[in-house]
Amino acid sequence: MPATTHAVELTQVAARAASDKLARDIVAFDVSDRLAIADAFLLCSAPNERQVAAIVDEIRDRLAAVGAKSARVEGERDARWVLLDYGEIVIHVQHAEEREYYSLERLWRDCPEISLPEDVVHAGPVSDQLNRRTGTDL
Repeated sequence: MPATTHAVELTQVAARAASDKLARDIVAFDVSDRLAIADAFLLCSAPNERQVAAIVDEIRDRLAAVGAKSARVEGERDARWVLLDYGEIVIHVQHAEEREYYSLERLWRDCPEISLPEDVVHAGPVSDQLNRRTGTDL
């Protein structure tokens, strides 16, 4: 059973909020067939802790504005990997180094991607950006 319409809408709101705060590598997966705990995962990253925190704040504000309530938040103090659990959707905002190291996309690559609004930043994988900066393959 695919993700609910409501879960997809919340994911798109969160993705737009992340994009507006210049999140990188924004991608969403429909995990409803693989997990009982959520319908969608949203992943995004930022180059520093301050930006991670700003992205998290914007996502929380936008989702609150549409009536969504967060069930749980983890990692907010360190702002290296913040997990926002909204029940239907789980949002991972990661520092670029954590995103590269843990590579959550590999866990969900068999799940269908959720379409995100055209104006949402959807850059290539973190490793591609790091490769361009360092001139190496990771």
